[in-house]
Amino acid sequence: MAVTLSDVQKHPSIQAYIKQADANLAAMGFTEHGRRHIGLVSSIAHNILERLGYDERMAELASIAGYVHDLGNCVARVNHGAASALLVEPFLRELGMPPEEVALILSAVGNHEEEVGEPVNEVAAALILADKSDVHRTRVRNPDLPSFDIHDRVNYAVIKSFLDVDEEERLITLRITIETANTSIIEYFEIFLERMLMCRRAATYLGCEFKLKINEALLL
Repeated sequence: MAVTLSDVQKHPSIQAYIKQADANLAAMGFTEHGRRHIGLVSSIAHNILERLGYDERMAELASIAGYVHDLGNCVARVNHGAASALLVEPFLRELGMPPEEVALILSAVGNHEEEVGEPVNEVAAALILADKSDVHRTRVRNPDLPSFDIHDRVNYAVIKSFLDVDEEERLITLRITIETANTSIIEYFEIFLERMLMCRRAATYLGCEFKLKINEALLL
């Protein structure tokens, strides 16, 4: 029987690593990377491949990759993608996942960081798009607005974000609504331009065009 997202979610070691990973990032002052983030990334990655006509198993593998992609933050922030892949591999084999599927997930998870990653397969492309599109004020942990750094300001300013997949036009559009009283669109690009360019490469791998709209203005 095929390993499902539900099987992965029930694994106690995976849950322990997820909890510690988010605790580590909280201690370092990073935005939320816990169950909210990984749950959303998992769902969006599945939706991308499903909407584009990929088979259900490929979409399920994308959802699993999305769920475990940040596991490596329980070791360190730097190179956490590679660490995530190394940590999750024995758990996937323990659950009985075939080596070919394990390899797809490992390559996707290990390639989701914008500094070093590339959309090397369909699962990786979906994971990149899902992960990089999660920008929203609910990710900000710092309750003290005057002490916000640029990442806090940009995330807090985003009151709505949605990744729209148009399967007929082969178009993937990230639609973001920003309150410009809290940040500027220039600040968004200052920290997210590299991520948006990575999203463009991921969309291209899936045979799609990528567009970015902020406050209904087409910017990319």
